[in-house]
Amino acid sequence: MGRTLGVDPGQRRVGLALDDEAGQALAMPFGVVERGIDDAKAAAKVAQALEGVELDAVVMGLPLRLDGTEGAAARRARRFAAALEAALGHPVELLDERLSTVAAERTLREMGVRGKAQRAVVDETAAAILLQSYLDRREYRRRQQPSASSDSWPDASED
Repeated sequence: MGRTLGVDPGQRRVGLALDDEAGQALAMPFGVVERGIDDAKAAAKVAQALEGVELDAVVMGLPLRLDGTEGAAARRARRFAAALEAALGHPVELLDERLSTVAAERTLREMGVRGKAQRAVVDETAAAILLQSYLDRREYRRRQQPSASSDSWPDASED
């Protein structure tokens, strides 16, 4: 079974997070890749960082404006998503990431991580927050669907 990758596409750095290998639906920061100007090169760096990791899904933040519209950052993210799809050979699902970096900064501040130390991990922390939101939503939907096996067993109250 493959893993799920979360991506926070910053202008300077790309934050990465993976779900746990044990299947507990926990997102963990995985690292940061320097972005640079060329999307294809940055996507290739991400693919290289993930060498040996089998992926099932890739989710990436789409930085929408607070009013929900797309601006320049969202257009850049869409271009990077296309480059990432080509580099990884996986479709990239785009998710609303409004304020994920703000949430990451707040979380790190509450943990006492500040300054250079915070800048070093904020992107991968934002990716983990985005991925955890996706995993939680996926797990919630899975639990809401009635299982086929529950229909095949008699109800214990009928005895």
